[in-house]
Amino acid sequence: MQERKLTIYFTSDLHSYIYPTDYRSQTEKDLGLFKCASRFQKDGDTLIIDGGDLLQGSPFGAYCHDTIGSAEKFAEIMNRCGYDYVTLGNHDFNYGMAYLDSYLDALHARCVCQNVRRADGSTRFPARVHTLENGLRVGIVGIVTDYVNIWERPEHLSGITIEDPLPAAASALALLKGNVDLTVCVYHGGFERDLASGRTLSATRENVAYRICQELGFDILLTGHQHMSVPGQMVQGTFVVQPSDKGQEFLKVEAAVSDDGAQFSSRTIHAGGPCRPEWLAEFSGMERGAQDWLDEVVGHLPEPMTIDTPLHMAASGNPLADLFNTVQLLASGAQISVTSLANDPAGLPQTVRRRDILNAYPYTNTLTVMQITGAVLRRAMERSAEYFTKGEDGSLAISDAFLKPKVEHYNYDYYAGVHYVFDCSKPVGQRVTELSVNGKSVAADDVFTACLSSYRASGTGGYDCYSGCPVLREIGTEMSDLLLDFFKDPNAPERIVPCDFRVI
Repeated sequence: MQERKLTIYFTSDLHSYIYPTDYRSQTEKDLGLFKCASRFQKDGDTLIIDGGDLLQGSPFGAYCHDTIGSAEKFAEIMNRCGYDYVTLGNHDFNYGMAYLDSYLDALHARCVCQNVRRADGSTRFPARVHTLENGLRVGIVGIVTDYVNIWERPEHLSGITIEDPLPAAASALALLKGNVDLTVCVYHGGFERDLASGRTLSATRENVAYRICQELGFDILLTGHQHMSVPGQMVQGTFVVQPSDKGQEFLKVEAAVSDDGAQFSSRTIHAGGPCRPEWLAEFSGMERGAQDWLDEVVGHLPEPMTIDTPLHMAASGNPLADLFNTVQLLASGAQISVTSLANDPAGLPQTVRRRDILNAYPYTNTLTVMQITGAVLRRAMERSAEYFTKGEDGSLAISDAFLKPKVEHYNYDYYAGVHYVFDCSKPVGQRVTELSVNGKSVAADDVFTACLSSYRASGTGGYDCYSGCPVLREIGTEMSDLLLDFFKDPNAPERIVPCDFRVI
């Protein structure tokens, strides 16, 4: 067989960053889909593929949902950029199936997501065979982490079920074998093992990319979800890649297939250079509308809420976390509130605009009020205390468990309504040395009401202690909207109460 080649341009986890801006300002940055796609060079032997998490994540995405109410414009943007295939990410379900369908119905690219089933059990987004201009037959399977079932509100998954991705991908691969020259899996999920050593990094099933390589035998595995830059490499006989998030980079993957087998290579290309001016012009009205909407003043603070390093904030507290906990306590009436900060949080200036709120709290989380015991509270806090480690000189540092394989500052929690001390010289699991509510030491069988994000209430992030706790009520309003409502009262910021804790 004469050598035939395939080129793939791969993006993932764009999180609705389209224009070259981070929405913290209007300054042009080297990120966003248009920065990446302007460098794609497409022909009949090239596929452009996205790994999911497009519809949510930036203030631009919030604007499209809150003011337009349809994701059709995202489809038009993807169409202009020439996408051939997409899979779905967990955040693409955040606004419900009607919103997701408004995107898919207008999208020219094929959606492949083998483990998304209709109510009758049929596969909604089945695998595809794509024949290139040179005759090479490429089998393309998509799958998404089934942790969507844990994180997502049930009403947002109306009419579908999301099954275990491994058997779904295996069955699709079995049907493709013998009928294609090359197999590609597009997985919105990441690696549960260190790729250099094979060491297990996570015992959950959120990420199973290493198992896919071990057990299934795809030629190429395009991964996402972890926002972790993985350059092209062979893992258990499968060529794997992953780009970081927000369109900061993309992958150019190349395969050459002949009678001697297949050879693979890739390049991680950082976003940069000019965007195609016709794209910027075509969607400029929507971008201007978003910027104007984001610049609306929503309130004022006595002084700015500034951001420090993640370690310093975790050890010393931060006014932004205090604000989130205060809003959660006011919205829920609970005794205790639990919150966290994003990996790269934005502070709040004295004059607070909508963009500031959405940058400070970029998630679509709602709130859950649970009944927890003192034992559950202590277990949760011990998990948070694992965030720290101590160097040989006794100085605090961040544990590798929160940095590898994925940076997870957002899995460190701040607690309000409770006094506590973390002594990081103690062994993991024995670090909560003081714990009291209203001046009374917390006993294991004490009972409290606690307000958590819907994400944390699911037990995700190592907080499985919350699983099975009675849910007293759900607050369906998104946290970002509760924050906006908080600022409608000009005196509200004076009611922010700082967390009461020490880390030693």
